Amino acid sequence: MNFLPFPELRTERLKLRRVLKSDCDVILYLRSDEQINKYIKRPEHRKTKTKEDALKHIEKLDTGIEEGSSVSWVITVLDNSKVVGTICLWNISEDRKTGEVGYDLNPDFQGKGIMGDAMNSVLTYGFKEIKLDKVTAYTHGENTASKNLLERNGFNLAEGLIDEGNASNIIFEILKVDFKRV
Repeated sequence: MNFLPFPELRTERLKLRRVLKSDCDVILYLRSDEQINKYIKRPEHRKTKTKEDALKHIEKLDTGIEEGSSVSWVITVLDNSKVVGTICLWNISEDRKTGEVGYDLNPDFQGKGIMGDAMNSVLTYGFKEIKLDKVTAYTHGENTASKNLLERNGFNLAEGLIDEGNASNIIFEILKVDFKRV
């Protein structure tokens, strides 16, 4: 299974659409801005430092969509087509039972419930359309805003799970049976 045609999602105030090559500048910003990435530790080969890196990242997102291993959206506010963030389901298992959610948001739009709306929409899609049984999320232990977002959306701390690649991260998870659409 791939994610074509692409699953565009809408909430009362948001549109989640496919990442396009024309989004290159905003992807570069979201993946390289110091404030946005304060708690993110990426290996050198996954860092986005140039427009070329951003285009390569978009190509990787396209491959994930075509192969069915990930699906990524840019987040726009309905009354303004400006991209304010991204959200994705990735690391989708071959049996399509588990996946991981990842997200980032322009600081000018944080604290307005935008990511909560986007998260709810993406979880609904993941559980109902992909038929995932569980979604995980990795976040830095000091990233209070991210932890609060996950808890508000029904995630629980996955006691005993460790991020092998980053000891500062903690892992949250939500099971399909526990998901209640907000």
